[in-house]
Amino acid sequence: MSVRELVVLGTASQVPTRHRNHNGYLLRWDGEGLLFDPGEGTQRQMLRAGVAAHDLNRICVTHFHGDHSLGLAGVIQRINLDQVPHEITAHYPRSGKRFFDRLRHATAYRETVELTEAPVHTDGVLAVTESYTLEARRLSHPVESYGYRLVEPDGRRMLPERLAAHGIEGPDVGRVQREGRLGDVTLEDVSEARRGQRFAFVMDTRLCEGVHALAEGCDMLVIESTFLDEDEQLAVEHGHLTAGQAARVARDAGVRHLVLTHFSQRYTEPAEFERQARAAGFEGELTVAHDLLRVSVPKRV
Repeated sequence: MSVRELVVLGTASQVPTRHRNHNGYLLRWDGEGLLFDPGEGTQRQMLRAGVAAHDLNRICVTHFHGDHSLGLAGVIQRINLDQVPHEITAHYPRSGKRFFDRLRHATAYRETVELTEAPVHTDGVLAVTESYTLEARRLSHPVESYGYRLVEPDGRRMLPERLAAHGIEGPDVGRVQREGRLGDVTLEDVSEARRGQRFAFVMDTRLCEGVHALAEGCDMLVIESTFLDEDEQLAVEHGHLTAGQAARVARDAGVRHLVLTHFSQRYTEPAEFERQARAAGFEGELTVAHDLLRVSVPKRV
């Protein structure tokens, strides 16, 4: 069976704490692994979480502040040390290429892996695979920053009662799916539309159009909530969101599972983030992330 889950490697904003590592998030999606924002210490967190370099297919960096990118050097060297046999693609803001180059070549090592760079410079589609389309949208932060969104292609759900009514069973079910009809019976006669799953990753940003576009209709939204609501002015000044702002985005976008993360070290009580998110009106599944947590993408409805 395919696995779709988020593995949280770190949840700290700006500086790590005793209990929170710098950022790092792995999305497992049908045999692929997408690593988002590998901050300092990500390589060790991968080891603790049971994530291998061979699990990685893409690295997606939202922006080049250290808590979102300092782990690149270690991760890149590790995939070369382990001689990962498949191509790995790195996405990052094109304006930060000099930072990526410095991190990629921070020290001497032997390059053994095909690491393809695919920088982001505008809103739009970055990659299309059989199981997802990867998109990017510009965010609002003091340095250029992009959020990422995965969209599974829409499909069809077979309906047993309709199949039975038309006397279709066994291998003929697969034939209808492949060929679109069996005799006078069409695929539409025995199935219904099934919307593909959607996942979004939104880090350091103020409220902006890109945030709402990324979150729209998501089954899972991973989003920063650096500050609590009483510090909203600080959030605006530094280009961040509060717990209440993030929750209202999720509420208005129809998000099914909201994952809050990227917490300022000034706060020691994570339950307050959940309380403020609920007070903002979000009623879906809600997770206040902590290091090494695993969160399953909600099953299709």
